[in-house]
Amino acid sequence: MDYKPIILSGGEQRSDDQIMAAHANSLDAGVKRVSGPSLPGTEDSPLVIMELLQRIRVKDVMKSEGIHSVIRTDSMRFAQNLMKRNKISGIPVVEGKRLFGIVSVADIIKALEGEWIQDEVQKHMAVNLVVLEEDMPLAFAIKYFQNYSFGRFPVLNKERDFVGIVSQRDLTKVLMNELTKEVVRLEVGGAERKEERKTDAQLPYYSMHQFVVVRNDLSNAGKAANEIKKLLNEVGVDKKIVRRVAVAAYELEINVCIHSVGGTITFILDSDKATLIAKDRGPGIKDVEWACQDGTSTANDWVRSMGFGAGMGLANSKRVADVFDIKSKVPTGTTVMCEFNLK
Repeated sequence: MDYKPIILSGGEQRSDDQIMAAHANSLDAGVKRVSGPSLPGTEDSPLVIMELLQRIRVKDVMKSEGIHSVIRTDSMRFAQNLMKRNKISGIPVVEGKRLFGIVSVADIIKALEGEWIQDEVQKHMAVNLVVLEEDMPLAFAIKYFQNYSFGRFPVLNKERDFVGIVSQRDLTKVLMNELTKEVVRLEVGGAERKEERKTDAQLPYYSMHQFVVVRNDLSNAGKAANEIKKLLNEVGVDKKIVRRVAVAAYELEINVCIHSVGGTITFILDSDKATLIAKDRGPGIKDVEWACQDGTSTANDWVRSMGFGAGMGLANSKRVADVFDIKSKVPTGTTVMCEFNLK
């Protein structure tokens, strides 16, 4: 999912337009660009990894209790001692639930060299902060760590309150635990899934669900894919098929959210097949054949700068589907249909 970077300046509450403008101004700073994850094929393993990175949220890996922090009027010396005592390389500046800045080891070193170690932290703390939201998928936290040389990121909730810290160590620990659990399930669950799987007679004859996707509503993007996955699991569809549908639903939902002015994801389930229909309201795609190739993208600079918009959304959807169709008209919009055989 292509989340835009959230940049806070001095603890201010900022609008979407301000956030995008601030990031656009930072593109010349040499942010490292990396390609998004690719999907080599319909094998189960890469689908499992993609599913984990989508399912696990930042709030599942962040530290929310026992966080050491300082206030703006504390001295740099106080921050230094607190960081040294707790063996941490950065400390947030928080008052109440509001995040004002970050003091890092680099800031402490500069304060020592400049002989302002007794100054208040508000004079020297970093205030232009890149933060994570607690509902972001883990995939985006990983991208943030790849694209920025930070050891940790502050985490905010929807109300813009400071709720936690994510470090590389926290992220790696949770991800490895979840991967280990998933590998065990894959190794021992094959025969058991066949016995537990519900028969075709239990599949509904016809069921349709529609989800609205709002432009740049990144806090809700991905929820349609999760609901679709839940529906398929409830009726006992084969796990490998569920993963394929979930990956396509996720990719299509993110495409609508990021690349269009909004639209819908329609999910149709009957006894023979599952169908996804993603329909947006523009701007459309000039060259559909080109857009469906690996690595081709119309993503703008602020999406690409975070390592997303790698041009794998349509390619991945096409790759995992049994039937794939796309129609687009400029400036009306695009409709993508993916079918999955259940038998």
